[in-house]
Amino acid sequence: MRYEQAPDVRRLAVKIAEKTGMDWLDFSRIHFVRTRGSKSRAVARVRGLPKVFQKTLGIPAHYVIEVIAERFDRLHQNEKEKIIIHELLHIPKSMGGGYRHHDYVTAERVEMLWKAYRGRGKIRF
Repeated sequence: MRYEQAPDVRRLAVKIAEKTGMDWLDFSRIHFVRTRGSKSRAVARVRGLPKVFQKTLGIPAHYVIEVIAERFDRLHQNEKEKIIIHELLHIPKSMGGGYRHHDYVTAERVEMLWKAYRGRGKIRF
């Protein structure tokens, strides 16, 4: 599997966060990578730095949003935006290394935020 930085995905995520009020996201601690050759069925996923590494290394939590090139890159722009919104929603306001689960990260919430991002709706967190 090959890994490469994904500055285009970072720019999109920052833009989405700014336009939708996701002001708890600290982008100095969120990293973006594009993988090629993954066997995963996922289009994208978010990973957090486990607490044991945070404590041992004396650093705060960091997150990596990974997009699988073979799936993500061929999507329509609207779908890419929704995927990134979905992954960003998994990062809790505490940014402590944990995740918000799918009882919070729902298709309805993603759609609401996407409409707000596109200027067609209101944001309700």
